[in-house]
Amino acid sequence: MCGAHPSRALDSITLNAGGLVLLFVAVIVCDIHMNTSKKTRGSEALSIDFSDNGGFETEAPLVATSLTHDDEGEGSLRPKALTEYIGQEKAKGNLSIFIQAAKMRGEPLDHVLLHGPPGLGKTTLSGIIANEMGVNIRITSGPAIEKPGDLAALLTNLQENDILFVDEIHRLNRSVEEILYPAMEDYAIDIIIGKGPSANSIRLDLPKFTLIGATTRAGQLSAPLRDRFGVTLRLELYTPEELALIVTRSAGILEVPIEEKGALEIARRSRGTPRIANRMLRRVRDFAQVTAGGVVTRSVADRALQALEIDELGLDNVDRRMMESIIVNYGGGPVGLDTLAATINEESVTLEDVYEPYLMQLGFLTRTPRGRCVTQKAYQHLGLATPGRSEPLEQLSF
Repeated sequence: MCGAHPSRALDSITLNAGGLVLLFVAVIVCDIHMNTSKKTRGSEALSIDFSDNGGFETEAPLVATSLTHDDEGEGSLRPKALTEYIGQEKAKGNLSIFIQAAKMRGEPLDHVLLHGPPGLGKTTLSGIIANEMGVNIRITSGPAIEKPGDLAALLTNLQENDILFVDEIHRLNRSVEEILYPAMEDYAIDIIIGKGPSANSIRLDLPKFTLIGATTRAGQLSAPLRDRFGVTLRLELYTPEELALIVTRSAGILEVPIEEKGALEIARRSRGTPRIANRMLRRVRDFAQVTAGGVVTRSVADRALQALEIDELGLDNVDRRMMESIIVNYGGGPVGLDTLAATINEESVTLEDVYEPYLMQLGFLTRTPRGRCVTQKAYQHLGLATPGRSEPLEQLSF
C-alpha cells in the first residue's frame, strides 16, 4: 500500500506443456513523490522503478557468446590468432592446414576434439579457430546441458558454419549424447513428440556447423562420440622456454616490466602450464610493485615464489606433504591413495588428478598395484636419507 492509494498487482497465468497451471503473482510497489512545485494542491507524480531482473535472481545462461566467468581473469591475455599462439607447434601446424582447406572449399571445419591436461589452452584454441574461420562461436559446457531439449535448442539456434564449443564434453549425459550423433554426421536431429501409440518422430534439419569438444579425460568419452570427431588434437605440456615467451607476452599486455631471467624463473616453476604461469606472473607483479619498484627480476621472482611456498621445480606445499608423508609414515611406500589422502587431509580425487601426474612426470612418484611409492629422486629433492643410508642426501638445487 502507498498511503491512500491501492496497491497494484500483476497476475500472470502460464500453462505448461503438460497442461498444469502455474500461477505467478508479481507485486509492483509504487513510490509516490509529491511535486511541491505544482500549484495544484495534492498533485502527485507516480514513479515505478523496474530493475533489470525484476527483483528475481537469474540463472547462468546455458550458452555464451564470449568467454565464461571462469575465463574472464585471463581474457585479456588470450591470443586471437594462430600466429600469436605460442607452443603446440605440431597441433598448430596441422590445424592451420585444416582451416585453410576448409576455407578454400567454402565448408565448415570438421568437428574437432581437443584433449590434454587442464590449463594448456583448449578454450583459447577454440576461440582462435572461430576467428580464423571468420564465424561465430557459442560456448557451453557438458554439465550445463542437462536434457536433450537443451542441446536441441542450442543446435537449432546455430547459424550456417557456426562453431559450438562444449567444454568438459566427457561429462555429457548419455541421453544428450545420443542427440549429437545424427547432428554431427547428418546435420539433423530427431525429436519425439507425444507418448505411447500416438508418439511421432520428426527430423529437423540443422545448418552445417562445427562442434569443438574439449576434455581433460579423453578416455571417458564413449567410442561412438569420439570416433565422430574428424580432427583430434592432443595438447602437450609446455617447455620452460615456451612458457618464458608466454610470460613475456603476458607481461607486455599487463604493462609489467620484466627481465628475461625473471620470465624464465617464473616459467620454470609453472609445471608446464600457461594458466599457472599467468597466475604466478600476477602474484609476482604484486611483490615487485610493493618491494622492488615494479620490475620483475630473477631475484624478485624467486623471493615472491618462495613466499608462496613454490620451490625450484614448481612443487607447492601439498606436493611436499605428499612425498614426506609417504617417506616418514609409510617408509617410502607403497601406500593406498585413500590412506594417503586421509593422512594429509586432502581429497583423494584432488591428489590423483592435480598433484600425482606432475610428480610422476618428474620421476618422484610411482603407481604400483599395491599403492604409491616415492623414488630416490624424491628423497634427494627433500634432502632426506634414502633407505640403507644413515646420512641425509644434499637437497638438489636447480
